Amino acid sequence: MLGVERSEDIPATGSASSARLAELYERHVTRAVALARLLSGDAFASEDIAQEAFVRTAGRLTGLRDPAAFEAYLRRTVVNLCRARRRRIAVEQRYLRQTAERHVVHPSSRTEDRDVLWTALGELPERQRAAVVLRYYEDLTEDQVADVLRCSPRAVNSLVSRAMATLRARVEADDESERA
Repeated sequence: MLGVERSEDIPATGSASSARLAELYERHVTRAVALARLLSGDAFASEDIAQEAFVRTAGRLTGLRDPAAFEAYLRRTVVNLCRARRRRIAVEQRYLRQTAERHVVHPSSRTEDRDVLWTALGELPERQRAAVVLRYYEDLTEDQVADVLRCSPRAVNSLVSRAMATLRARVEADDESERA
């Protein structure tokens, strides 16, 4: 009959889909939090970013052309949310400087005795930092990183190369200052 749904036509809800969602969450949340942590530099914000990315990606799970690509979609969403967060923080900092309020926005996980490499990684431009984290931490190929960052593999190579040169120079400069 037209306009009447049969029970077998209604998508599964309840325990079966909840179990599937829980299984997806358990499988992917740890890596999503770790990726967000490396990109954002903030342990607490990384949990929020990973949660938001999961909710957004899972909400579109039925619309995915390839459900097996969930991890790639989740990874891209984490990268995009970290970018948005960094932009938002930059706007907030500019506003505070312009209004002469000398509030410094520091994520709560930052301490003064931070490792030099971690500090240098945090000072890299956003795209270079994302390229390094995706390439070496996530162990993605240049083609995969290019897909996440929406650029060419040659651009990824260039981003990683420039980032690594900057990191090397920063570490060497710190080593020289410790010797002096």
